[in-house]
Amino acid sequence: MICKRIIIWLLLCLIAGPALKAQEPGQGEFAVYAGQQQKLFVQLYEQRDVNRYHRVLDSFITRYASQPDVSRRAYKQHLANGHYNLSCAYALLGQKKPALDQLEQAIRAGYVNYSHMMKDADLDVLRKEPRFAQLLQPLRATGDYLYILRRGAAYDLHDQRPLPAFTFQPASDSQLVALRKGFRLDSIAGAGSDVSKVLNLLHWVHELIPHDGNHENPPVKNAMDLIGVCRKEGRGLNCRGLATVLNECYLSMGFASRLVTCLPKDSLGVDPDCHVINVVWVPSLQKWVWTDPTQDAYVMNEQGVLLGIDEVRERLIAGRPLILNPTANWNHRVSATKEQYLYQYMAKNLYMLQCPVNSAYDMERPAAGKTIQYIQLMPLDYFKQKPDSRSNTKAPSGTTYQFYNTNNPALFWQKPL
Repeated sequence: MICKRIIIWLLLCLIAGPALKAQEPGQGEFAVYAGQQQKLFVQLYEQRDVNRYHRVLDSFITRYASQPDVSRRAYKQHLANGHYNLSCAYALLGQKKPALDQLEQAIRAGYVNYSHMMKDADLDVLRKEPRFAQLLQPLRATGDYLYILRRGAAYDLHDQRPLPAFTFQPASDSQLVALRKGFRLDSIAGAGSDVSKVLNLLHWVHELIPHDGNHENPPVKNAMDLIGVCRKEGRGLNCRGLATVLNECYLSMGFASRLVTCLPKDSLGVDPDCHVINVVWVPSLQKWVWTDPTQDAYVMNEQGVLLGIDEVRERLIAGRPLILNPTANWNHRVSATKEQYLYQYMAKNLYMLQCPVNSAYDMERPAAGKTIQYIQLMPLDYFKQKPDSRSNTKAPSGTTYQFYNTNNPALFWQKPL
């Protein structure tokens, strides 16, 4: 049923997605009301009670329209889903015109999941209708994530704009030594191959700290403090926090490791979602390897060889096989599937990639006078190629953030020195 699939997909977006730039307000009378109406929309959809659904939706629209801008932005998806599921109910009853009317309203309200609409069985009765094709065609460039990713396939290997060099803190650093000894990471990594050590540390972080995408991470952003706060308060971390912990564990064990923010194209400016994972240099494979502590996920080719972000992106674009480890999951509550995780969520978020230049303990903790640098890899298709670099200093911390752009994946994925 469509509503259940929407709920599962929204959950996956929240769990895999991260570093939301703005969180939905959790307090207030309208928040409670909106949550109740969302559940009621599901019930009425399941009952195919379109008459009562109309009355409930009209009441929601009236109250939604009276809210301040911030609330309307926060609950816009509730409105879009309300129209969409009513469209599905009409379609399942064979009532094509009201189904198309509601689908148009859903799209106007911000429902842009083109891929879902193209395969949603609830809408099958509409597929031969000319108006259905007219409504969906404009969404392909913003909602068909594999199509968008394929259009962003081209890079420029000749781009030689100056970039700072990637650096990796040595395992001999006193803070990394304390982390390694304090959590007995040698024992956790085990005495096996470098691949088994990388995966053992991934599994350990995933089991140690639950993912929580609805709250900010603690202000002190290093593994020792993050783990300590989570244990003391019984809380979790968002994907950036989890990736920070895993990154420092890898560094402490002598692996070159990087924090990678995976970003969508978002040409409409409506998608604040991104996802943060890790890549770690595996000497025996001589390449960067994908590890995602939020989902306890890694990706392989047909021979079971671990793949990196660059390889996964290329295979998604080319339609070549990808294998997701069968144990990938979110907090042991939702299993991650290849279709949802790779072909939908990560296909959306592999359009652009961003890494801190200096991979080190406590690297993203703000401090007065501190400069944190990032390099962003952009495809030639991206609509904001300039400036080549930018810098800003954030108040009140006094931290300066510098960003450098490149179209050259060879520079972005260069072997660690």
